[in-house]
Amino acid sequence: MTLNSTSPPRRWRMLAPRIGLVLLLALAFVLLTGLLDGGLGVQPWRLLDQPRFPLANALPGLLIAGLLLVLTRRPLLSFGLTFLLQGLIYAVNVLKVANLGTPLLPADFRMVGQLRKGGMHVLSGYLPHSPWPYLMLVGGVLLVVAMWRHETPMFPRRTRGRRLLTGTVLAVTLFSMLFGASAWGKLYNGRVLWLEPWSASSTSSHSGLISSLVMFQLQFGHGKAKPDAASAARLIGQTTPALQQYMQAAQGNDALPDIVVIQSESFFDPTTMRGFEASQFTPNLRRLAAHGVSGELHVPTFGGGTIRTEFEVLTGLSLRYFDNLHFPYLQMNHETVPSLVRTLNTHGYETIALHGNDPSFWNRTSAFKALGFDRFVSQASFPAHAARDGKYMTDSAMTDEIMTLMKDSGPPQFIFAISIEAHGPYDVEPDHVAERDAIPVPEGVTGNARRELQTYLYHIGHADAELGRLVTWLAQRKRSSLVLFYGDHLPALSGSYAITGFVDGRDMLSQAGTWLLVDPHSNGKPRRLDTASWLLPGMLLEQAGIRDDAYFALTDLVGPRLAALTRAPGAPPALEGSEQQRVDQAMASIDQLRMDGKLEQLLPKPAVAVAGVPSANTGVVRTAAALP
Repeated sequence: MTLNSTSPPRRWRMLAPRIGLVLLLALAFVLLTGLLDGGLGVQPWRLLDQPRFPLANALPGLLIAGLLLVLTRRPLLSFGLTFLLQGLIYAVNVLKVANLGTPLLPADFRMVGQLRKGGMHVLSGYLPHSPWPYLMLVGGVLLVVAMWRHETPMFPRRTRGRRLLTGTVLAVTLFSMLFGASAWGKLYNGRVLWLEPWSASSTSSHSGLISSLVMFQLQFGHGKAKPDAASAARLIGQTTPALQQYMQAAQGNDALPDIVVIQSESFFDPTTMRGFEASQFTPNLRRLAAHGVSGELHVPTFGGGTIRTEFEVLTGLSLRYFDNLHFPYLQMNHETVPSLVRTLNTHGYETIALHGNDPSFWNRTSAFKALGFDRFVSQASFPAHAARDGKYMTDSAMTDEIMTLMKDSGPPQFIFAISIEAHGPYDVEPDHVAERDAIPVPEGVTGNARRELQTYLYHIGHADAELGRLVTWLAQRKRSSLVLFYGDHLPALSGSYAITGFVDGRDMLSQAGTWLLVDPHSNGKPRRLDTASWLLPGMLLEQAGIRDDAYFALTDLVGPRLAALTRAPGAPPALEGSEQQRVDQAMASIDQLRMDGKLEQLLPKPAVAVAGVPSANTGVVRTAAALP
């Protein structure tokens, strides 16, 4: 009896090896996750000096493995399957960093729903061409299947409710983390771990990719900033005299011009790269800039995320003020959105969106309806013989369709055309390989980086040529017109950028794009203006003589002081306590109120136009001194 009373119970002797195995597998999972991640803060040896970093990064996976263990009763299968799924996330992150220069964010998982809406055609081009990653994936799946078939269950199927209770606790814990329950902020925050909201790259490097996903989900995944109506009203009140003067400027008796906006895929000025300073890849852009307004364009994205820039141009709202709106067309839940399109509709414009791709990708069909377009001409509406070059429809096919849509009589037209020819990836062979290979590139750019850079330059040469063809054609028409041309973001040519660098010495994420606004019938003097994508619609309306929209008038007057704050992929903060910061904070509230349809009551109404007041095409400069 004495011996039996001091010996461990039989149940404990049976459980101890199983518990030990689970703990050993959990430790191995933490260490292997750190190796897979590779981040400075979560390397395996960090368990000795800052254990919370690698443990926090592995915790979501441990919860999933625990839940699978309860369901399958097989520890090797549970931890192996979880590590395989986690490996897929890391593989996608590697592809995103390689192509777009930034790591995964929670909003990226919304792209899963786009795979069945035309997105697979675009996104599949970024998958690796080597068979080895796929063979490794197949091997991992086969190993998981083998574990399922041959691994002995750790405990019986019936456990008198203990499995159900444990599984419920694990499931609730896991889903509270995935959906950003605030309690997790006690662990996943910038004080306990490392969070730099303006740099997802730095955050994931120090805290680990998985921890960074959880932290960004907690900070930006739900809810939205509450606007300060008093601050918004104060800035509007201080600006009202300048706004009223701006809106009183008479348009005159001239008919409203047709407006064509070209959002040129990945277009930027190559002369900003070292080795290309004297290059002539965009002769038409330079020729037209000699008679229009042009300059650098700050956009809210890099290498991808076209709809971010597109949203800013069509709405005049800066995504700088919407931290939780990463992919606006996928996240908008408004039936109507205030926009440039709606303003033009009120002036009798026929408004048409044009894009030679699947209309459902990026949810454009629904988004364009909310923005107020009369029509969306997409891939199926193009001629069956529309030309393609490489993977996508050519810019020349887009130009042909623009010319077909434009009328010589009737109401003025607004055509918003989205090109796709220069879309990455750039390892897809173009139609004329010899022409591509003849394009010179700086020394040191070799191998795949060289071919990708040459392919990109080949396609933007076509974009530039089509810009020249369109403006020449519009100049021959009797109807007046305006052309706004801009690049949505820099291309994801990280390999070339790393070799050449940029003339200004800054990195690729700090580079601005380019834009041009030109009147095809005008031979005016050039004007240089560096600006941001959300300010383009106000300037476009002003150039067209439409000055009665108080919000766009406000962006035209106040925005230039805030333009430099908008840089891809994040924005530098305004100087603490400065006048710029005050205006920036007030503008954030103004944009949030406008998005919610609550700004109109704060804006001044346009007064009756005063005959003889000159049109102020330089209104930004003229009124700057009068602003608060």
